[in-house]
Amino acid sequence: MKILVPVDGSSASVNAVKKAIEIAKKYGFSIKLISVVDVSAMPKYRRNDKLWGQVDGSIIGHGARMPEMDEVLIGFKENAAKILDAVEADLDFQGVKVEKRVLVGAPYEEILETARNEKFDLIVMGNRGFSKIKRFFVGSVAQKVISEATCPVLVIHSDASF
Repeated sequence: MKILVPVDGSSASVNAVKKAIEIAKKYGFSIKLISVVDVSAMPKYRRNDKLWGQVDGSIIGHGARMPEMDEVLIGFKENAAKILDAVEADLDFQGVKVEKRVLVGAPYEEILETARNEKFDLIVMGNRGFSKIKRFFVGSVAQKVISEATCPVLVIHSDASF
């Protein structure tokens, strides 16, 4: 039996990992921790051409150049891997088989695809706690996963205590 746990470094996702460990130890599950680099959050630009986008609140254009996409992506992937390593180092996975992987794409799509393709039995994930207004406009990764997952989804809130 396998548990998939998306991790973004938030307190809700760390609480989800804690709950997944608890379940895994009790029922003999393995855990796969994933962190998804959200490419939709990256500035839009074309290689070797003018950039039109927004980075850190400032408008870029008129011949300004950004670092190559590969360099930006590598930095985001390295940061995601550090988050997974920190979670693994900080929590007690003793007796639980754990795997880590960094993915690139839209978070909810990557979570759903991984769960489906690798036949996970359970997804345990955090709820970032968006306000109702923000959730209406941007949606919630957890809501999208719940509505489309082919396996059960357990959502853990950031204020849950373990």
